Amino acid sequence: MAQLIKLQDYVSRYETDLYRYPSQFVRLKKQQWEKMKQHWENGELPPASPIVKEEEQEQERNSMKEKLFSLFKKKEEEEELSSSIQANDEEIAFEMESHHDISTEEELKVSFLDLVFDFQLRWASSTIMEKSYVDNSYHYDERLRYLLQRFPDNIFVLYNPVLKIKHAPVELETILITPTGIWCLTFLEFEEGTAYIGSGERFWLKKWGDLETKVLNPLIGLRRMEGILHQIIQYAGVDLPIHKGVISRNGYIDYPQAPMGIQFLDKRLHNEWFQQQRSSPSPIKSVQLKAAQAIMEYCQTTSFKRLQWGEHAVESDENQQ
Repeated sequence: MAQLIKLQDYVSRYETDLYRYPSQFVRLKKQQWEKMKQHWENGELPPASPIVKEEEQEQERNSMKEKLFSLFKKKEEEEELSSSIQANDEEIAFEMESHHDISTEEELKVSFLDLVFDFQLRWASSTIMEKSYVDNSYHYDERLRYLLQRFPDNIFVLYNPVLKIKHAPVELETILITPTGIWCLTFLEFEEGTAYIGSGERFWLKKWGDLETKVLNPLIGLRRMEGILHQIIQYAGVDLPIHKGVISRNGYIDYPQAPMGIQFLDKRLHNEWFQQQRSSPSPIKSVQLKAAQAIMEYCQTTSFKRLQWGEHAVESDENQQ
């Protein structure tokens, strides 16, 4: 599964330590899959709804924080505490919840992928001390599931990230950071079998059956996204090529005299490109991490302090007065 390092302007675990979480995600996913598969093979999957509700989990973790805060007061010791609580949080997040009988390994894989998808949304919207309000639509976002569940672990995904450029927020579309390059992607997907006639104008022609309408030229946003990322990685001294692609998995793109440097990944070409991304054997590279770090530094974050951490901060301030 690809790794969701940034979702909109939500606080992300990855922005707190980008060099740690990618390998930790891969390790956790592998461990939990082996554990779940073993339980399934032994007929030991838990009955329906065995896990503690999230509110109860939160209370339990907050109780742990209160007790431990009374013992550890130095900043370094608090960071160690955070790691301990975080490890506990990770185990809880990967608990198996079975609402139906799983009869085949394929069904088990689907259930596991859905579990990890929810886990990734949690990592992409919370840290130990902060949380962000997540739009519920992301839980049902087919494109986001496609990116996370069908691409490999060595690809980082930024989905609708909000970057602060010259003190102004700019929302981009989809960014994939692979070991060998950066992909700026935009989706052009409406009804099955839709044909798009590209041009250099502000609008493209969209044909579906006997209907003809106009859609905004997707290259406008794509070029803006590339321009912003090019400046960021150039300033950071990162040497990775930037690619641009328009994805239409259920339609066709026809663009006579199309501009160079843009791949139109429609129904005829998407699968070949997709398999190329999936089959890359390269591990996560340092230049990839450096590129992701450079981009994340420009990302805007909107979040709030978790209740217990906020209360602790107030108490610390009062004690210092």
